[in-house]
Amino acid sequence: MLDACAFVINYIVDMGASVMIPIVIAILSIIVGVKPGKAIRSGLMIGVGFVGLGLIVDMMNEQLGPAAQAMSENFGLSLSVVDIGWPGASPMTWASEIATVAIPIAVGVNILMLVLKMTRTVNVDIWNVWHMTFTGAICYAVTGNFGLGILGVIVHAVIAYKLGDIWAPLMQDYFELDGLTIPHGTSAYMAPFACVVDWIIEKIPGLRNVNFSIDSLQERVGVLAEPVVIGFILGAAIGFMAGYDAQGALPLGVNMSAVMVLMPKIVKCIMDGLLPLSDRAKEIMNTRFSGQEFYIGLDPAILLGDPEVVTAGLIFIPLTLLIAVLVPGNRILPFGDLATIGFFIAIAVAVHKGNLFRTLISGSVIMYVTIWIANQTIPWLTALAHQTGTSSASAIAALDQGGSPITYIYVQLCTMQNVSGLLIIGIIYVICMIFAVKTSKKRAAELAAAEAEEE
Repeated sequence: MLDACAFVINYIVDMGASVMIPIVIAILSIIVGVKPGKAIRSGLMIGVGFVGLGLIVDMMNEQLGPAAQAMSENFGLSLSVVDIGWPGASPMTWASEIATVAIPIAVGVNILMLVLKMTRTVNVDIWNVWHMTFTGAICYAVTGNFGLGILGVIVHAVIAYKLGDIWAPLMQDYFELDGLTIPHGTSAYMAPFACVVDWIIEKIPGLRNVNFSIDSLQERVGVLAEPVVIGFILGAAIGFMAGYDAQGALPLGVNMSAVMVLMPKIVKCIMDGLLPLSDRAKEIMNTRFSGQEFYIGLDPAILLGDPEVVTAGLIFIPLTLLIAVLVPGNRILPFGDLATIGFFIAIAVAVHKGNLFRTLISGSVIMYVTIWIANQTIPWLTALAHQTGTSSASAIAALDQGGSPITYIYVQLCTMQNVSGLLIIGIIYVICMIFAVKTSKKRAAELAAAEAEEE
């Protein structure tokens, strides 16, 4: 029975997020009372959106990946371990024995937390359960203890759903994603660092008054600050830094302009597809739960529709390479995740309310910490690759998930291989989480006050 369930789950997972999430959304919509025809249409609209996101992300990888590699060579970087990124880490994770039971466990944890009122996040992004699975799979590969691996999935799931609750007010306030949240991935678990950075900047006279964003820039220079132009400028600049001539750099600039223009339109498809489920869920909550609010947990890719996120992501391609040089003892050459670096800093943009100046500061902290942790997890990721038979390389690294404080702290607690590193990251991350909760409560209070004024 368990083998049959695992086969069905893996079969659906292998079809990718563009199929899996529409199926989940359509089924959930029908369960809560949305008419079948409308539910199917909603699922398909979301599928269309994720196909579009996939096409753009693939294009960014194809266009920016070689440029990043050429840029690192131009900068004279000789780092020995290449970052395989999430495209390399996720298949490795799904190949683990832990993955056969991870999805039912993650869904079960979500249901239990909802019943016990420990979370308001209803996660429909089953594909990104691989983030939770990664923690369990890495632990199992390192310790050989299947039970600790399963517990790793549970621990990561609990933290992720709580992060969904924490970031919901920021999703509504900055991204205007009412009723939606992002519990997954680098966006969710790295944003607490941005909360501390924001608090520190607020305490520094002069610095706290610096507010640089696309909107403010547009007021000063007009059309030159429009997303389509900024995308071209940043894309072409990356091309020239990679050593391309005009024939190579200018097309890269146009492609990045396309990203800036098309991404918001694609995200709108996803939002339109979610409306029937979101509206129906609110009706049910108002009727049966005295208006208690619930949030639909989605992929952080929907945040890439924001111009500030895309702009910061493009800036961080060369900046991350510079940071890699500055991290003491770093062996990792950022590569696989460079094209999608916006995932790392997306929620940080919301923390700073679109202030690009602050995002550049907190994003630098986020990437520094990510690279530092990813260096410590090289042996673990390599052990997982060997265990699953997905690679026989002597050393493998991944910034996405491999640089996760959640995974690092949990596996260190299970192995105690680096007690000093555990204490440093553990204490810092707990402090950051406290600031994240405070930021969430403050933003929720601001939203409530704004709504009261409107009434």
